[in-house]
Amino acid sequence: MARQKTQKSMKAAPVAVRRKLTLWLRRALFAALGLLALWIGAMSFLPVPTTPYMLAERARHNTLSYDWAAMDSIAPIMQRTAVAAEDANFCEHWGFDITALRSAIAGGAERGGSTISQQTVKNVFLWQGRSWPRKALEGLLTPVVELVWTKRRILEVYLNVAEFDTGVFGVSAAAQHYFGVSAADLSGVQAARLAAILPSPKKRSASKPGEFTRRRAASILDGAQTIRRDGRASCFQPK
Repeated sequence: MARQKTQKSMKAAPVAVRRKLTLWLRRALFAALGLLALWIGAMSFLPVPTTPYMLAERARHNTLSYDWAAMDSIAPIMQRTAVAAEDANFCEHWGFDITALRSAIAGGAERGGSTISQQTVKNVFLWQGRSWPRKALEGLLTPVVELVWTKRRILEVYLNVAEFDTGVFGVSAAAQHYFGVSAADLSGVQAARLAAILPSPKKRSASKPGEFTRRRAASILDGAQTIRRDGRASCFQPK
């Protein structure tokens, strides 16, 4: 009888451990989700203090230039050129531009069809590099950010955390770095050149642009005028 009780207790022990482990994992998951929800909510109105990529770049290069600029302190033409360059249908989608994604897949585009919303989620909450776990998290978080943040806020954060050169983050630091002006005083050509280097900020220069960057900037400036005329800038700029 004593041996049978001992055997039963030995069998029950692993079950109890598994139950406790499962309970702990559930609590940890809910806690992580809760913290993430608070983080997303806080970032809907607070300046972003830093990002995982900024921290990595600071450690790698031992320097970082980053100054937060509120949307009202960013030249409207800079806002439009960024959208024209990266996500012309920004005001019309809910985080994913399926048409642009299909075109990117068909044409092998450098950006891979990522919207400004997706890039903002990646830059603020996730890590760089291409991997399925990161893309899956990006896909889960993007609709949440679109739901909680306004389009104007998404673009504001995007412009502030985008990398424009090695250790240079945000349009405020970029405007000073390349042109010696504030983000509010950027001209159309300057704004378009900043937008033109966004896909490869470490390989291109806004102040000393090559022929490709000049042509792309001119095209972006035309695109910025187009989205202003046809209303595709209405979600982040007053008419």
